[in-house]
Amino acid sequence: MDQHIRLGVNIDHVATIRNARGGTHPDPFTVAEAAIAAGADGITIHLREDRRHIRDEDAEKICARFAAPINLEMAATEEMVEIATRLKPHGVCIVPERRAEVTTEGGLDVIGSHNSLAPMIARLNRANIVVSLFIDPDPEQLRAAAYIKAAVVELHTGAYANNKPGELARLAAAAALTTELGLECHAGHGLTFANVTPIAALPEVRELNIGHYLIGEALLTGLPAAIIEMKRLMRAARM
Repeated sequence: MDQHIRLGVNIDHVATIRNARGGTHPDPFTVAEAAIAAGADGITIHLREDRRHIRDEDAEKICARFAAPINLEMAATEEMVEIATRLKPHGVCIVPERRAEVTTEGGLDVIGSHNSLAPMIARLNRANIVVSLFIDPDPEQLRAAAYIKAAVVELHTGAYANNKPGELARLAAAAALTTELGLECHAGHGLTFANVTPIAALPEVRELNIGHYLIGEALLTGLPAAIIEMKRLMRAARM
């Protein structure tokens, strides 16, 4: 089994803590540097339409001054496509977004959004930005993602994390299908020390994106220790 699997650390909730006081501390950029120093392979930020955590100035600074790969999560809107093509992160992950939700609640409906998504993906591809779609582990959604020329899919692991019966098998089947479709496979949402091993063990999965849990663990053990332990579990799952 290929033992290499990447960890992307989502730092959105560093900005949530900063914004609670309206100041400048903790600084997402500084925390991103610490995450990379601890072994993270990349940084994920979600520039939401309501700017509830990461702000435009955060995204601009991180994309302009950071050497490690940046994964910009964003809604499928013209505003966000324009921002992405200007900032030129390594990759973008298009996610469904509703103002009322606390966190992303499900995968993107690629089939239903085909006509609007396809030209956005084409623009991002022309800007040499790797495009990922955050989707549920549904075969037809995967086929639609490949059809509109996304390079990557990130499988939504939220139902698995919430102990939905049969969800691990569904994720395994979806991951296997990505190889047939020529898609790179990532996964994320709700992953913890306790549940990451079966997902990291899926041989097709090239990257996990984890944020909320790691920031929470950092309150107890420090962010470097939390990242080191997550990477250890991910590597052990591949052996």
